[in-house]
Amino acid sequence: MTGLYTHGSSPLGELKDWEKQALEKFFAKMSDKEKPFPCIPATIGFSMNQLRYGFVGNPKRETTINELASLLTSYSKHSREIGKYTSLIIFYETTESMKDVPVKEYEQIFWEHLSGLTALDETEWPEDIPQDPHNPIWEFCFNGEKYFMYCATPAHKNRKSRHFDVMMLAITPRWVLQEFNKSQEYAQRIKAQVRKRLANYDTISIHPDLNTYGAEDNFEWRQYFLRDDDSSLSKCPYHRVLKFLGFDK
Repeated sequence: MTGLYTHGSSPLGELKDWEKQALEKFFAKMSDKEKPFPCIPATIGFSMNQLRYGFVGNPKRETTINELASLLTSYSKHSREIGKYTSLIIFYETTESMKDVPVKEYEQIFWEHLSGLTALDETEWPEDIPQDPHNPIWEFCFNGEKYFMYCATPAHKNRKSRHFDVMMLAITPRWVLQEFNKSQEYAQRIKAQVRKRLANYDTISIHPDLNTYGAEDNFEWRQYFLRDDDSSLSKCPYHRVLKFLGFDK
């Protein structure tokens, strides 16, 4: 998988300084036993070395979306060979000045990147997934694969579960989540543990948008990017026309 790394697959010395630092901090976050990361499937995937890592440029550059599309295309072609707890972790080259921008600016960038990915997608949207994000069974799709998207940023302070030193995406195939949830009793038990961990991890209450895929009152897009308070967008901006005003070319 061109451009993708595994834990220990390449000497950290071969990476740029910011890439090395991002990986080291991510590894520390996922292996913390005293304050375990809330997402249990992610920690299992990490412990089994089934996560894959990629690096892209400044999130404000339009060309960065092309880099993201290339990595996700490569991952989607090989993800089923990796293991049932796999996810793709993407780290953005986030400048020091960008680390001071507000959460809502990162939110805008995130949705522009998702819309940009769709614009570059050469595969037809899956027939069983509606294209309207306000449909309860909508979810993001790319290269024919269905994905749950997670975004973390330096701007998140209260919601530590959504904080990272650089802008970061965790992209998980739907089939991974289906495998994890195939036993309803087991899934409910894990969900309760995740919520308990969240309560201990964050300095703010669990976001009201966290819900279960397929539930009539659930919209997946609301969970992709959680704000640092309990507010949320009233309408999904996913299909908005891209305008890279002020972006570096």
